[in-house]
Amino acid sequence: MTERRRNSILYLDGVSVAFDGFKAINNLSLVLDKGEMRAIIGPNGAGKTTMMDIVTGKTRPDEGEVYFDGMVDLTRHDEADIANMGIGRKFQKPTVFEGHTVEDNVALALAGSRGVFSTLFYRSTSAGEGRIREILDIIRLSHLRGETAANLSHGQKQWLEIGMLLAQDPKLLLVDEPVAGMTDAETEETARLLREIATDHSVIVVEHDMDFVRELGVKVTCLHEGSVLSEGSIDHVSADPKVVEVYLGR
Repeated sequence: MTERRRNSILYLDGVSVAFDGFKAINNLSLVLDKGEMRAIIGPNGAGKTTMMDIVTGKTRPDEGEVYFDGMVDLTRHDEADIANMGIGRKFQKPTVFEGHTVEDNVALALAGSRGVFSTLFYRSTSAGEGRIREILDIIRLSHLRGETAANLSHGQKQWLEIGMLLAQDPKLLLVDEPVAGMTDAETEETARLLREIATDHSVIVVEHDMDFVRELGVKVTCLHEGSVLSEGSIDHVSADPKVVEVYLGR
């Protein structure tokens, strides 16, 4: 095992997958260090979603290595196993329990790891209550804890879903276009929120909003045609002629 893989939270090497002859991922290599937040950008069809599908076990690669936390071969596990290992995924469209309060959404996510029956009969504990308060503070929704989720703004629903992911205590969060449809103020607050989360979690953020990516202040990977086109600081990637041609120039 290489030193690079041992110290990583996510390690992809030579990963490829084809659908009906089309290579959605083409010899992709990407390494995320423990405790790192990374932004992934790229044009539509670049392979961003397929990459997350591979990491979460939804899609199995045709070839290549995919390791989590240095040791776990993700290609040998299904979606449920991988979620239980500590990889949480937030899709672009928020999926919260709209008929429940903000607090109940977080409580249900906190209880979810205990299985269906214990979730149905979940009773709060002081430790659980403390964790819920902590999460509500992180996601800026403490003042709305008793509000029904259906009444939240789009941005607040995004934050609530991030909170529900945090309740499951993942080591790695995959967050897909978190600021799509948000106001400018919500977008700025989301950048702060994710930077806070990244102090004790590893995070991958897939995003099209380049101003938001700049706000995150992290290393950027640009994908194109299923492989890494450019990688580095936002200034480095933005100035790369290849990235300007296939992505930023459009």
